[in-house]
Amino acid sequence: MDVRSLRRGQTRSITSTVGRLVATALAVGLAVLSVGTGVVAASNVVAGLSGSGGDVSVPTWLYLATGGGVIGASALLTMLVTDREVIDGYHDGSALFSLEAIRGAGSLVFGTVGIAALSFVVVVGLVGPRLGSLSAAVLLTFVGVRSVLTIVAYAVGSPWRAINPWRRIASVLPNGYLSYPSGLDAWPAVAALLAFVWLELVAPLTSSSRALVAVVLGYSVLTIAGGVAFSPETWFRRADPLSVWFRLYGAVAPIQRTDDGLEIRPPGARLSDNDLVTDRSTVAFVLALIWELTYSGFVVTPPGVATVETLVGVGVPPALVYLGLLVAGFVLFYRVYLYAVDRTRELAETYVSQRYLAVRYAPPLLAIAAGYHFAHYVGFSISLWPSLVDTMAAPLSPPSNPTVLALPPWFGYVEIVGILLGHALAVWIAHTVSFELFPGRLQAIRSQYPLIVVMIFFTIVSLYLVSLPTVSPPYVPG
Repeated sequence: MDVRSLRRGQTRSITSTVGRLVATALAVGLAVLSVGTGVVAASNVVAGLSGSGGDVSVPTWLYLATGGGVIGASALLTMLVTDREVIDGYHDGSALFSLEAIRGAGSLVFGTVGIAALSFVVVVGLVGPRLGSLSAAVLLTFVGVRSVLTIVAYAVGSPWRAINPWRRIASVLPNGYLSYPSGLDAWPAVAALLAFVWLELVAPLTSSSRALVAVVLGYSVLTIAGGVAFSPETWFRRADPLSVWFRLYGAVAPIQRTDDGLEIRPPGARLSDNDLVTDRSTVAFVLALIWELTYSGFVVTPPGVATVETLVGVGVPPALVYLGLLVAGFVLFYRVYLYAVDRTRELAETYVSQRYLAVRYAPPLLAIAAGYHFAHYVGFSISLWPSLVDTMAAPLSPPSNPTVLALPPWFGYVEIVGILLGHALAVWIAHTVSFELFPGRLQAIRSQYPLIVVMIFFTIVSLYLVSLPTVSPPYVPG
């Protein structure tokens, strides 16, 4: 056996050992967390459709420290993998289908589904039942798209580009009259995402199908106008929040769309590519994805409710309170991330700019967003999926009591696993990015310390929120 073969054998052995140790760390962490956690239910702003909570029966500090410790342990174990061939090999993919072979049929099928779904939401929302829990339009929007389709995007692959009805409409119209201002980048998408999160909370979108249709029609006019003015390719890649949402979440998935066709890659491998996030506005959108889930969990838990009631009690209008908390929290997340990037530059002793480091280290955070989204919405999706089926079967005269599934007590562990796996994957991808950025092994490892601290912080916040019972957010339409 030659030296190279021996070295590769040792590398495989180390990698296998690290994999087992990481799995063991996750298993031990889950075991400890499961002792301390009762029913952990999704806490989100669509609590008007469904909401329940859980409790922690051991000291909260132990529960949170265990979750943060699991991520810290996985980071330390990941750092043992320093062979660049092994790290680079994780990103290799294999062709699944030729794009030309499926382009025509897939485009026709998914495009038809998208147009039909948009028409269905508008028509049923206007002439069907007004109550959100009985409206197929409301359930299709929040269960079908907000929850299930997003889970499909990061767990399998994103079909949104083919489904997107607004892009299809804009594409058949004359377009490209204006040049998109380069300074805007994806900032319109960031602002629109935060606006949607705010409207989802303060407007009766989950309880009134008419209110939902009004927002859908307003969004349709604006996004089609944007696609026509600036060209669909430019608008839907940079300024449309739903398109950016699904493009970034889809980057976590194993199935990726390339110029040559569909390709299978290891989960999260796309997150280390340098063309996914290219500017600070997209970095901000990535952080907004994490923050909107944190915010959605915060405002329906006792600490969030107490904060809102206190601010309203001193005379601030409820809608402004929710908007202020949303914007302030997002700015805080953004500043904390940039601070961590600055510390990374110091520890790595590099002249690489803060902007470039911020751009390269942002994609791994999408794995955290995916894990957190899964924890928030997988139970919600399962509980209300029968209701969606019932109302879709008879959208104009649905059953008066659509079926809602009750989740078993152990389902909370599934949500915890989602959070931990998302953070562990983020640690690994950040590790691979570090080795791409820095030539020295110790330099690459040192550069990861601040980001690992940030990820542990996100883990603790996430676990704390899903451990709390959920209540209805105060001062919002029922």
